[in-house]
Amino acid sequence: MTEQRKRNPAHQSIAREIGVAIATGRYLPGTILPGELDLAESRGVSRSVVREALRMLAAKGLIESRPKAGTRVRARADWNLLDPDLLAWMFEGEPPMAFVESLFQLRMIVEPAAAELAARLRSSRHVGRMGHALEVMEEAGLSSPEGQAADQQFHNIILEATANDLLISLSGSIGAAVRATTLFKHRKAKQLRDSIPLHRDLFAAITDGDPAAARAATITLILQAQEDTESSLKA
Repeated sequence: MTEQRKRNPAHQSIAREIGVAIATGRYLPGTILPGELDLAESRGVSRSVVREALRMLAAKGLIESRPKAGTRVRARADWNLLDPDLLAWMFEGEPPMAFVESLFQLRMIVEPAAAELAARLRSSRHVGRMGHALEVMEEAGLSSPEGQAADQQFHNIILEATANDLLISLSGSIGAAVRATTLFKHRKAKQLRDSIPLHRDLFAAITDGDPAAARAATITLILQAQEDTESSLKA
């Protein structure tokens, strides 16, 4: 039994296992998955557990089930690519370069504008929480689970500070993108540039209420992250 399966309910572990296989191309679009009974027997669980796992994957747009036709992997265009789980699963393998470029394009569209708003609208509570997240990142390091979780939280708080419900709704996706790419870089690269000084610059700009500096710091941070992620892909 894997450590992941020990931590998560059985249906979540099975959904993750199949989801990673789909996201990384081991199950290509159009593939018919093994039947519920076969999946259940091979994993030592009940069919109801498998059924719940398949429901999770169907909700993310990855699969569809039809009577007598079985469960089929859907076309990539049908996937909910902003789903936080799916973003993480994509980086379990080596995602296509085009996907990485699209992901950073999205971040570049959303996050600099969000940082500008946050610099104008942040409260003392937002500043305090961001400062704490930054302290954890500095103490634990971004190669550790604690530091990576704090990094994700840091970016989530910026979106929260915008007071824009639609931007806040993207926090799960943006946070997952930040964490997944950080994990990927640390898994693949032998040496990485330290991004914590850039996070300090962004924190200072938001704390000082300087929207232009917050935008500039965010752009610099995202560009470095993109360069390091793409270098890791080519390694």
